[in-house]
Amino acid sequence: MKEETMKALVYEGPEIMNIWEVPVPFPNPNEVLIRVECVGICGSELSGFLGHNSLRVPPLIMGHEFSGVIAETGSAVSRLKVGCRVAVNPLITCGECNYCVTGFPQLCPKRSLLGAHRPGAFAEYISVPEKNVYVLEDHISSEEGALAEPLAVAIHLCRLLKLDPTYKFLILGAGPIGLLILQVAQIYGLKTIVVVDLNEDRLEIVQELGGSSTTSLIDYEKGSFDAVIDAVGVETTRAQCIEYVRPGGSVIFSGLHQNETNLPINDVIRNEIKMFGAFSNNPIDFETALQWISEGRVNLMPWTVQAPLKNGSDCFKKLISNPGKIAKMILTLR
Repeated sequence: MKEETMKALVYEGPEIMNIWEVPVPFPNPNEVLIRVECVGICGSELSGFLGHNSLRVPPLIMGHEFSGVIAETGSAVSRLKVGCRVAVNPLITCGECNYCVTGFPQLCPKRSLLGAHRPGAFAEYISVPEKNVYVLEDHISSEEGALAEPLAVAIHLCRLLKLDPTYKFLILGAGPIGLLILQVAQIYGLKTIVVVDLNEDRLEIVQELGGSSTTSLIDYEKGSFDAVIDAVGVETTRAQCIEYVRPGGSVIFSGLHQNETNLPINDVIRNEIKMFGAFSNNPIDFETALQWISEGRVNLMPWTVQAPLKNGSDCFKKLISNPGKIAKMILTLR
């Protein structure tokens, strides 16, 4: 019997991506095979495309922000049926370690990420564990379903900060995560939210969403923000977090673009600054993301652009060189 094949966008090396013909994955007993409909391009994949991300080792099928339709179920699957429209939490964990059973599966030592440690969704089909799959409500579009994962990341960041409506909040980076953090903070009731980015087109999106935007913090007093998030991940933005948070305030680092960074640790000590790292999300965040999308409380669709999977390499290059007024690019396979 001839093996079934599918088309996949494969990362071959720095700045090289091409369509390959590869075998269709076969679902294990506890997995489902999903026919991918929409898959977003993540900022971490942009650094991977450039060869700057150690998790993305070629040849690799990237893609972890996606939705689709169940095409086949494994023999042990009982909750899901063929034909269900679904979104997927791409962080696969063991479910048995102390972190998993106490509500912190994102810290599981055996965790793996679709599109990094195993083949992702830049392909016609993907096989994933049943426990990571969520059925989409009928009124949620496939494009909205593909936003569930990045929104879950934004929710996770804000939940760790324990945001208060009175906070003055600084977000460094107006990429998709930064824009979603802005909307999550607004749901938390915050009124003073400043977003910093060098891309003036994306800062227009910030303004249209009701936030304050700037390309420079020169007009803002150092040490004046209650909470700061770095959604970029380079030495400059990480240092700005320490400079602009108030004594006793909180900083979260989420951007992964640069591995090593020098920080003024003595300032952190003297000002009792609380610093957190934040990775991915957990099921609570993902479920909240789907609920808020369902309720229409978060939306990036007006600034989202779609393109067919075959144009994926060009989309990566555009996002890296000049994204313009685009918050998110979604590759389609319908």
